[in-house]
Amino acid sequence: MQAVLILAHKNIDQVIELSKRLSTSFNVYVHLDKKTTITTSQEKKIKKVTAYFISKYNVKWGSYSIVKATIDLIKIALRNKENTYFHLISGQDWPIKSPEEIYNFFEKTDKIFMNYWLATSMKKTGEPEIWWTKYYFNYDTINRRTTFGKIYHRFLLLIQTLFRINKLKKYNLTDDYIYAGQEWVDVPRDALKYAIEYYEKHKELEYIFSTSFCSDEMWLQTVLCNSKFKSRIDKDIHRYIEMVEKHGSRPAILDEVDYPKIQKGYYWWGRKFERPISNKLIMLLDQHK
Repeated sequence: MQAVLILAHKNIDQVIELSKRLSTSFNVYVHLDKKTTITTSQEKKIKKVTAYFISKYNVKWGSYSIVKATIDLIKIALRNKENTYFHLISGQDWPIKSPEEIYNFFEKTDKIFMNYWLATSMKKTGEPEIWWTKYYFNYDTINRRTTFGKIYHRFLLLIQTLFRINKLKKYNLTDDYIYAGQEWVDVPRDALKYAIEYYEKHKELEYIFSTSFCSDEMWLQTVLCNSKFKSRIDKDIHRYIEMVEKHGSRPAILDEVDYPKIQKGYYWWGRKFERPISNKLIMLLDQHK
């Protein structure tokens, strides 16, 4: 068997539909953001889905709570020794191929599908990504997306740059030790089991990433890219994502206009999907599966 791990924070009916669809081929594990409101009707629907739902963490954007929710899902899924491959997606993802076709592909490979780069090589919003790990952040308590959070973030960068803060030095780690990439990955059991065991054994990593910004995009890349598993990584993650502003969201919420571009590529998953905006696109995809 294979497992799909879903991190969800909104659109519960869509998450239920996604879980139901994937459960025809996969064992499905879902973490619902603790602050998400679930109606009585939705609770009844959840009970009818063949999936494992938990709601443990109040997840905040850019904070370590995302890593904690991810690791909890991974550990739960690893308990089932029949799970041989693990797919991490968001509640706003949708399968581009049929669940059966995705499943069959991964039955024949031991590759890790995860994009990565050295954190020193990338800037995001004008900030060297390595700063997000070298410096100290506390976005489990501060909402980074508020006006105050944005000002606070700039203040932290300014002060820590002036004082040349580098918490990596505390553990004799160089900047080139830190890798980053997209959070959404497809990983075989041996690599994921190694990553969890290594991460939990090396408490310095937990300390580093629990005081970092956007560590959900760094912790797994850092562990696996500094291991023997690096040679098995394929950086093409076969996910259709439009990194533009559309329908009030970046990445874009996909609609039927994206269908021709999706058809020209080879994708397993797409994001972001959001009903009703994505209704026509989902219908088109279903017609050609």
